[in-house]
Amino acid sequence: MKIIIAPDSFKGSLSANQAALCIAEGARRAVPDAEIVLVPLADGGEGTVEALVTATGGRLIRVPATDPLGNRIDSFFGILGDTQTAVVEMAAASGLPLVPTDRRNPLLTTTYGTGELIRAAMDAGCRTLILGIGGSATNDGGVGMIQALGGSFKDGEGQEVGFGGGELSRIRSIDLSNLDPRLAKTHITVACDVDNPLTGEKGASAVFGPQKGATPDMVATLDAGLKNLADVIRKSGLQDMEFVPGAGAAGGMGGASLAFLGAELKSGIQIVMEATGFHESLVGADLVITGEGRIDSQTLQGKTIHGVVTAARAQGVPVLAIGGGIGPGAYDLLDQGAIAVLPTVNRPMSLDEAFAEAGDLLTRASEQALRIRFIRL
Repeated sequence: MKIIIAPDSFKGSLSANQAALCIAEGARRAVPDAEIVLVPLADGGEGTVEALVTATGGRLIRVPATDPLGNRIDSFFGILGDTQTAVVEMAAASGLPLVPTDRRNPLLTTTYGTGELIRAAMDAGCRTLILGIGGSATNDGGVGMIQALGGSFKDGEGQEVGFGGGELSRIRSIDLSNLDPRLAKTHITVACDVDNPLTGEKGASAVFGPQKGATPDMVATLDAGLKNLADVIRKSGLQDMEFVPGAGAAGGMGGASLAFLGAELKSGIQIVMEATGFHESLVGADLVITGEGRIDSQTLQGKTIHGVVTAARAQGVPVLAIGGGIGPGAYDLLDQGAIAVLPTVNRPMSLDEAFAEAGDLLTRASEQALRIRFIRL
Protein backbone atom coordinates (compact mmCIF):
# COMPACT_ATOMS: atom_id res chain seq x y z
CA MET A 1 0.00 0.00 0.00
CA LYS A 2 1.35 3.43 -0.99
CA ILE A 3 0.34 6.48 1.03
CA ILE A 4 1.29 10.02 -0.05
CA ILE A 5 1.51 12.52 2.80
CA ALA A 6 1.24 16.07 1.47
CA PRO A 7 0.23 18.69 4.04
CA ASP A 8 0.72 22.42 4.21
CA SER A 9 2.01 23.99 7.42
CA PHE A 10 -0.19 24.17 10.49
CA LYS A 11 0.34 27.89 10.94
CA GLY A 12 1.72 28.85 14.32
CA SER A 13 2.56 25.32 15.36
CA LEU A 14 4.05 23.02 12.68
CA SER A 15 5.92 23.54 9.44
CA ALA A 16 4.76 21.50 6.45
CA ASN A 17 7.71 19.15 6.92
CA GLN A 18 6.98 18.71 10.62
CA ALA A 19 3.30 18.09 9.87
CA ALA A 20 4.23 15.47 7.27
CA LEU A 21 6.44 13.65 9.78
CA CYS A 22 3.63 13.65 12.38
CA ILE A 23 1.09 12.29 9.90
CA ALA A 24 3.59 9.67 8.78
CA GLU A 25 4.11 8.49 12.36
CA GLY A 26 0.36 8.01 12.78
CA ALA A 27 0.15 6.21 9.46
CA ARG A 28 2.93 3.79 10.41
CA ARG A 29 1.20 2.94 13.67
CA ALA A 30 -1.99 2.05 11.84
CA VAL A 31 -0.54 0.49 8.67
CA PRO A 32 3.02 -0.65 9.51
CA ASP A 33 3.74 -2.20 6.13
CA ALA A 34 2.67 0.81 4.04
CA GLU A 35 5.03 2.59 1.65
CA ILE A 36 4.93 6.18 2.83
CA VAL A 37 6.04 9.09 0.61
CA LEU A 38 6.39 12.57 2.13
CA VAL A 39 5.66 15.56 -0.11
CA PRO A 40 5.38 18.68 2.11
CA LEU A 41 3.57 21.47 0.25
CA ALA A 42 2.69 25.15 0.41
CA ASP A 43 0.51 27.51 -1.59
CA GLY A 44 2.53 30.71 -1.55
CA GLY A 45 2.34 31.39 2.16
CA GLU A 46 4.48 30.33 5.08
CA GLY A 47 6.61 27.33 4.16
CA THR A 48 6.85 28.03 0.43
CA VAL A 49 10.58 28.68 0.54
CA GLU A 50 11.23 25.56 2.59
CA ALA A 51 9.12 23.36 0.32
CA LEU A 52 10.75 24.57 -2.90
CA VAL A 53 14.31 24.66 -1.56
CA THR A 54 13.95 21.13 -0.18
CA ALA A 55 12.37 19.80 -3.37
CA THR A 56 15.07 21.23 -5.64
CA GLY A 57 18.17 20.83 -3.49
CA GLY A 58 18.55 24.58 -3.08
CA ARG A 59 19.69 26.69 -0.15
CA LEU A 60 18.45 29.32 2.29
CA ILE A 61 19.99 32.79 2.35
CA ARG A 62 19.66 34.72 5.61
CA VAL A 63 19.31 38.51 5.33
CA PRO A 64 17.98 41.36 7.47
CA ALA A 65 14.64 42.93 6.56
CA THR A 66 11.93 45.25 7.84
CA ASP A 67 9.00 43.60 9.58
CA PRO A 68 5.37 44.75 9.18
CA LEU A 69 5.72 47.27 12.03
CA GLY A 70 8.95 48.78 10.71
CA ASN A 71 11.39 46.92 12.97
CA ARG A 72 14.55 45.23 11.70
CA ILE A 73 14.48 41.44 11.86
CA ASP A 74 16.47 38.45 10.62
CA SER A 75 14.71 37.09 7.53
CA PHE A 76 15.50 34.85 4.56
CA PHE A 77 14.86 33.86 0.98
CA GLY A 78 15.75 30.76 -1.00
CA ILE A 79 17.79 29.99 -4.08
CA LEU A 80 16.59 26.88 -5.87
CA GLY A 81 18.75 24.03 -7.08
CA ASP A 82 19.18 25.61 -10.52
CA THR A 83 21.12 28.45 -8.75
CA GLN A 84 19.28 30.97 -10.95
CA THR A 85 15.82 31.09 -9.40
CA ALA A 86 15.05 32.79 -6.10
CA VAL A 87 11.97 32.17 -4.04
CA VAL A 88 10.72 34.85 -1.65
CA GLU A 89 7.82 34.33 0.71
CA MET A 90 6.10 37.44 1.92
CA ALA A 91 5.44 35.75 5.25
CA ALA A 92 9.18 35.89 6.05
CA ALA A 93 9.17 39.70 6.24
CA SER A 94 5.55 40.88 6.10
CA GLY A 95 3.73 37.93 7.65
CA LEU A 96 0.96 37.97 10.22
CA PRO A 97 2.83 35.83 12.79
CA LEU A 98 5.49 38.57 12.95
CA VAL A 99 2.98 40.94 14.56
CA PRO A 100 1.80 40.38 18.16
CA THR A 101 -1.95 39.84 18.32
CA ASP A 102 -2.57 43.04 20.26
CA ARG A 103 -0.66 45.12 17.68
CA ARG A 104 -2.27 43.86 14.48
CA ASN A 105 -3.48 46.87 12.54
CA PRO A 106 -3.40 46.87 8.71
CA LEU A 107 -3.71 50.65 8.71
CA LEU A 108 -0.08 50.63 9.89
CA THR A 109 1.60 47.46 8.64
CA THR A 110 3.92 47.59 5.63
CA THR A 111 5.26 45.33 2.87
CA TYR A 112 8.58 47.20 2.78
CA GLY A 113 10.47 44.13 4.00
CA THR A 114 9.21 42.02 1.12
CA GLY A 115 10.68 44.56 -1.29
CA GLU A 116 13.99 44.28 0.56
CA LEU A 117 13.95 40.50 0.11
CA ILE A 118 13.34 40.91 -3.63
CA ARG A 119 16.24 43.34 -3.81
CA ALA A 120 18.48 40.90 -1.90
CA ALA A 121 17.53 38.11 -4.32
CA MET A 122 18.55 40.30 -7.25
CA ASP A 123 21.78 41.18 -5.43
CA ALA A 124 22.46 37.42 -5.34
CA GLY A 125 22.31 37.38 -9.13
CA CYS A 126 18.86 35.81 -9.55
CA ARG A 127 16.80 37.04 -12.49
CA THR A 128 13.96 34.54 -12.12
CA LEU A 129 11.92 34.97 -8.99
CA ILE A 130 8.96 33.21 -7.39
CA LEU A 131 7.14 35.46 -4.94
CA GLY A 132 4.80 33.72 -2.49
CA ILE A 133 2.27 36.19 -1.11
CA GLY A 134 0.19 34.20 1.38
CA GLY A 135 0.05 34.80 5.13
CA SER A 136 0.44 38.57 5.07
CA ALA A 137 -0.17 41.05 7.88
CA THR A 138 -0.65 43.90 5.44
CA ASN A 139 -3.21 45.78 3.38
CA ASP A 140 -1.02 48.44 1.82
CA GLY A 141 -1.52 47.53 -1.84
CA GLY A 142 2.15 46.60 -2.15
CA VAL A 143 3.16 50.26 -1.81
CA GLY A 144 5.77 49.47 0.85
CA MET A 145 7.31 46.80 -1.36
CA ILE A 146 7.64 49.24 -4.28
CA GLN A 147 9.07 51.96 -2.02
CA ALA A 148 11.80 49.51 -0.96
CA LEU A 149 12.55 48.91 -4.64
CA GLY A 150 12.89 52.60 -5.46
CA GLY A 151 9.35 53.67 -6.32
CA SER A 152 7.75 56.79 -4.90
CA PHE A 153 4.15 57.58 -3.89
CA LYS A 154 3.44 61.23 -3.10
CA ASP A 155 0.52 63.08 -1.60
CA GLY A 156 -1.02 66.32 -2.85
CA GLU A 157 1.77 68.33 -1.21
CA GLY A 158 4.49 66.33 -2.93
CA GLN A 159 5.43 64.47 0.25
CA GLU A 160 6.18 60.75 0.33
CA VAL A 161 3.40 58.80 2.02
CA GLY A 162 4.21 56.67 5.03
CA PHE A 163 3.79 53.01 5.81
CA GLY A 164 0.50 51.15 5.99
CA GLY A 165 -2.92 50.87 4.39
CA GLY A 166 -4.05 54.00 6.19
CA GLU A 167 -1.79 56.09 3.93
CA LEU A 168 -3.21 54.92 0.59
CA SER A 169 -5.98 57.52 0.39
CA ARG A 170 -3.33 60.26 0.46
CA ILE A 171 -1.61 59.10 -2.74
CA ARG A 172 -1.93 61.49 -5.66
CA SER A 173 1.04 60.57 -7.85
CA ILE A 174 3.36 57.65 -8.57
CA ASP A 175 6.99 57.99 -9.69
CA LEU A 176 8.80 54.84 -10.86
CA SER A 177 11.78 56.60 -12.44
CA ASN A 178 14.11 55.34 -9.70
CA LEU A 179 12.69 51.82 -9.59
CA ASP A 180 15.52 49.27 -9.46
CA PRO A 181 16.44 48.80 -13.16
CA ARG A 182 17.21 45.12 -12.59
CA LEU A 183 13.47 44.49 -12.24
CA ALA A 184 13.03 45.03 -15.98
CA LYS A 185 15.29 42.01 -16.57
CA THR A 186 13.77 39.86 -13.83
CA HIS A 187 10.91 37.46 -14.53
CA ILE A 188 8.64 37.37 -11.50
CA THR A 189 5.96 34.74 -10.94
CA VAL A 190 3.61 35.40 -8.04
CA ALA A 191 2.44 32.33 -6.15
CA CYS A 192 -1.09 33.35 -5.25
CA ASP A 193 -3.56 31.35 -3.17
CA VAL A 194 -6.78 33.35 -3.76
CA ASP A 195 -8.60 34.95 -6.71
CA ASN A 196 -10.15 37.99 -5.01
CA PRO A 197 -10.23 41.39 -6.77
CA LEU A 198 -8.54 44.39 -5.20
CA THR A 199 -11.62 46.24 -3.95
CA GLY A 200 -15.29 45.74 -3.11
CA GLU A 201 -17.19 43.24 -1.04
CA LYS A 202 -14.97 40.39 -2.23
CA GLY A 203 -11.83 42.49 -2.20
CA ALA A 204 -8.71 42.42 -0.08
CA SER A 205 -9.96 44.63 2.75
CA ALA A 206 -13.45 43.18 3.20
CA VAL A 207 -12.46 39.52 3.03
CA PHE A 208 -9.02 39.43 4.62
CA GLY A 209 -8.77 42.68 6.59
CA PRO A 210 -10.53 41.33 9.71
CA GLN A 211 -8.02 38.45 9.91
CA LYS A 212 -5.27 41.07 10.15
CA GLY A 213 -6.92 43.08 12.92
CA ALA A 214 -9.21 45.40 10.96
CA THR A 215 -12.45 46.60 12.53
CA PRO A 216 -15.46 47.34 10.27
CA ASP A 217 -14.47 51.02 10.20
CA MET A 218 -10.91 50.09 9.29
CA VAL A 219 -12.16 47.86 6.49
CA ALA A 220 -14.01 50.81 4.95
CA THR A 221 -10.92 53.01 5.22
CA LEU A 222 -8.67 50.34 3.75
CA ASP A 223 -11.00 49.63 0.85
CA ALA A 224 -11.26 53.33 0.04
CA GLY A 225 -7.47 53.54 0.11
CA LEU A 226 -7.05 50.65 -2.31
CA LYS A 227 -9.69 52.19 -4.56
CA ASN A 228 -7.73 55.44 -4.58
CA LEU A 229 -4.50 53.57 -5.37
CA ALA A 230 -6.20 51.79 -8.27
CA ASP A 231 -7.49 55.13 -9.61
CA VAL A 232 -4.02 56.72 -9.45
CA ILE A 233 -2.52 53.66 -11.15
CA ARG A 234 -5.01 54.02 -14.00
CA LYS A 235 -4.31 57.73 -14.36
CA SER A 236 -0.58 56.98 -14.45
CA GLY A 237 -1.00 54.72 -17.48
CA LEU A 238 -0.04 51.56 -15.60
CA GLN A 239 -1.95 48.30 -15.89
CA ASP A 240 -5.52 48.58 -14.61
CA MET A 241 -5.65 45.66 -12.20
CA GLU A 242 -8.45 46.57 -9.78
CA PHE A 243 -10.75 43.71 -10.75
CA VAL A 244 -8.21 41.20 -12.03
CA PRO A 245 -8.61 37.87 -10.17
CA GLY A 246 -5.88 37.66 -7.56
CA ALA A 247 -5.23 41.40 -7.40
CA GLY A 248 -6.61 41.44 -3.87
CA ALA A 249 -4.31 38.70 -2.63
CA ALA A 250 -2.19 39.67 0.39
CA GLY A 251 -3.79 43.06 0.84
CA GLY A 252 -3.25 44.07 -2.77
CA MET A 253 0.20 42.57 -3.33
CA GLY A 254 -1.18 40.62 -6.28
CA GLY A 255 -2.31 43.81 -7.96
CA ALA A 256 0.92 45.65 -7.14
CA SER A 257 2.95 42.83 -8.67
CA LEU A 258 0.94 43.14 -11.88
CA ALA A 259 0.95 46.91 -12.14
CA PHE A 260 4.47 47.72 -10.97
CA LEU A 261 6.54 44.58 -11.57
CA GLY A 262 4.92 43.13 -14.71
CA ALA A 263 4.59 39.85 -12.82
CA GLU A 264 2.58 36.79 -13.74
CA LEU A 265 0.02 35.52 -11.21
CA LYS A 266 -0.17 31.75 -10.86
CA SER A 267 -1.73 29.34 -8.42
CA GLY A 268 0.73 28.91 -5.59
CA ILE A 269 -0.16 25.30 -4.94
CA GLN A 270 0.26 24.47 -8.63
CA ILE A 271 3.75 25.98 -8.64
CA VAL A 272 4.77 23.99 -5.56
CA MET A 273 3.17 20.73 -6.72
CA GLU A 274 5.07 20.95 -10.00
CA ALA A 275 8.38 21.67 -8.25
CA THR A 276 7.99 18.88 -5.69
CA GLY A 277 6.89 16.23 -8.19
CA PHE A 278 3.56 15.74 -6.45
CA HIS A 279 1.75 14.65 -9.61
CA GLU A 280 4.38 12.01 -10.32
CA SER A 281 4.17 10.73 -6.74
CA LEU A 282 0.50 9.90 -7.25
CA VAL A 283 1.32 7.11 -9.67
CA GLY A 284 0.46 3.85 -7.93
CA ALA A 285 -0.76 5.60 -4.77
CA ASP A 286 -3.66 4.18 -2.75
CA LEU A 287 -4.29 7.20 -0.54
CA VAL A 288 -3.24 10.81 0.00
CA ILE A 289 -3.34 12.47 3.41
CA THR A 290 -3.21 16.26 3.41
CA GLY A 291 -3.92 18.94 5.98
CA GLU A 292 -3.37 22.45 7.29
CA GLY A 293 -4.09 24.53 10.35
CA ARG A 294 -7.67 25.40 9.44
CA ILE A 295 -10.07 24.03 6.86
CA ASP A 296 -13.01 26.26 5.93
CA SER A 297 -14.68 27.93 2.95
CA GLN A 298 -11.44 29.67 1.96
CA THR A 299 -9.78 26.29 1.49
CA LEU A 300 -11.72 25.86 -1.75
CA GLN A 301 -10.37 29.14 -3.15
CA GLY A 302 -6.99 27.78 -4.23
CA LYS A 303 -5.43 26.68 -0.96
CA THR A 304 -3.14 23.65 -0.65
CA ILE A 305 -5.78 21.10 0.36
CA HIS A 306 -8.06 21.99 -2.53
CA GLY A 307 -5.17 21.68 -4.96
CA VAL A 308 -4.25 18.28 -3.55
CA VAL A 309 -7.84 17.00 -3.70
CA THR A 310 -8.26 18.21 -7.28
CA ALA A 311 -5.00 16.67 -8.50
CA ALA A 312 -5.55 13.37 -6.69
CA ARG A 313 -9.14 13.06 -7.91
CA ALA A 314 -7.91 13.43 -11.49
CA GLN A 315 -5.80 10.33 -10.96
CA GLY A 316 -8.44 8.42 -9.00
CA VAL A 317 -6.61 8.57 -5.67
CA PRO A 318 -8.72 9.17 -2.51
CA VAL A 319 -7.77 11.96 -0.12
CA LEU A 320 -8.13 12.35 3.65
CA ALA A 321 -7.95 15.98 4.85
CA ILE A 322 -6.99 16.78 8.44
CA GLY A 323 -7.33 20.27 9.91
CA GLY A 324 -6.25 21.78 13.19
CA GLY A 325 -9.60 23.55 13.10
CA ILE A 326 -12.74 22.97 11.04
CA GLY A 327 -14.81 25.98 10.02
CA PRO A 328 -17.89 26.72 7.91
CA GLY A 329 -17.56 25.32 4.41
CA ALA A 330 -14.96 22.71 5.32
CA TYR A 331 -17.18 19.80 4.40
CA ASP A 332 -17.70 21.20 0.92
CA LEU A 333 -14.41 19.43 0.22
CA LEU A 334 -16.40 16.19 0.24
CA ASP A 335 -18.20 17.40 -2.88
CA GLN A 336 -14.81 18.14 -4.46
CA GLY A 337 -13.55 14.59 -3.98
CA ALA A 338 -12.19 14.26 -0.44
CA ILE A 339 -13.35 11.09 1.31
CA ALA A 340 -13.24 12.64 4.81
CA VAL A 341 -12.49 15.94 6.55
CA LEU A 342 -11.25 15.44 10.11
CA PRO A 343 -10.16 17.70 12.98
CA THR A 344 -7.10 17.11 15.13
CA VAL A 345 -8.71 18.38 18.32
CA ASN A 346 -10.02 15.46 20.35
CA ARG A 347 -11.35 17.22 23.46
CA PRO A 348 -12.30 20.72 24.61
CA MET A 349 -9.11 22.80 24.73
CA SER A 350 -7.82 26.34 24.35
CA LEU A 351 -6.02 27.52 21.24
CA ASP A 352 -2.77 27.65 23.21
CA GLU A 353 -3.23 24.02 24.22
CA ALA A 354 -3.99 23.02 20.64
CA PHE A 355 -0.81 24.74 19.44
CA ALA A 356 1.30 23.21 22.21
CA GLU A 357 0.02 19.70 21.46
CA ALA A 358 -0.26 20.10 17.70
CA GLY A 359 2.22 17.37 16.80
CA ASP A 360 0.72 14.72 19.05
CA LEU A 361 -2.83 15.65 18.05
CA LEU A 362 -1.99 15.39 14.36
CA THR A 363 -0.26 12.03 14.81
CA ARG A 364 -3.23 10.62 16.68
CA ALA A 365 -5.72 11.98 14.14
CA SER A 366 -3.79 10.34 11.31
CA GLU A 367 -3.53 7.04 13.15
CA GLN A 368 -7.22 6.90 14.03
CA ALA A 369 -8.32 7.86 10.52
CA LEU A 370 -6.31 5.04 9.03
CA ARG A 371 -7.36 2.50 11.63
CA ILE A 372 -10.97 3.19 10.68
CA ARG A 373 -10.31 3.19 6.93
CA PHE A 374 -8.33 -0.03 6.89
CA ILE A 375 -10.11 -1.99 9.60
CA ARG A 376 -10.86 -5.55 8.56
CA LEU A 377 -14.46 -6.41 9.34
